[in-house]
Amino acid sequence: MHWSDEGVILSVRPHGEAGAVLELFTRQHGRHLGLVHGGRSRKLRPVLQTGNHIEAEWKARLADHLGHYTVELRRGFAAEVMDEPAALAAMTSITALTRLLPERDPHPNLFEVTLFVLGYLDDREVWPALLVRWELVLLEELGFGLDLSSCAATGRTDDLFYVSPKSGRAVSAEAGAPYKDRLLPLPPFLRGASGGMVTAGDVADGLALTGHFLDVRVLRPRELAMPDARNRLLSYLRQP
Repeated sequence: MHWSDEGVILSVRPHGEAGAVLELFTRQHGRHLGLVHGGRSRKLRPVLQTGNHIEAEWKARLADHLGHYTVELRRGFAAEVMDEPAALAAMTSITALTRLLPERDPHPNLFEVTLFVLGYLDDREVWPALLVRWELVLLEELGFGLDLSSCAATGRTDDLFYVSPKSGRAVSAEAGAPYKDRLLPLPPFLRGASGGMVTAGDVADGLALTGHFLDVRVLRPRELAMPDARNRLLSYLRQP
């Protein structure tokens, strides 16, 4: 078995004296593991950093074997965000949550969105809202997508202000008014009403929305907790 693909590094684990087990999120082969000989060497350590975008070649005798990777760096996202705690937490959260995907199950749309978000981690005005959208795509790819297109109660496609924490469907301001304390806010940038301006409060509401469904529908059933990096991210984003 032999293939070449591009991927984002999700994790690196030591193996033996000098090797490393590399977990990649690849465009065409999904979340895929392989052994890198000399992966802990001085030459490869800067390449094998979580969040980096690489070219990878995987070989194995049989498809279900661990196999071996040879890698080449395409873009070192890890080094680019190393001095920005919020961006570093965002990148680490993305890689940690991506590990929720089934192994070897391709998700090319999510891969494209992932590269897009990582490419904007140097722009604090842009990436927080993109991260919310990334988490919405992740929920969709995991089979738990939200329906924010119309009101669950009336079918209206305008005036959407809330999301039901049970159904994951949007609710209009009028229909949700009597229950607003039990509904999740739907930030304007997720209903196309922000005019391009996204406030810190909008991002906080967006992350609360996606965080609720990640926790209830994905993490708790697997007896997992929200990644520490995502929890740290929330505190960084509250800072001016």
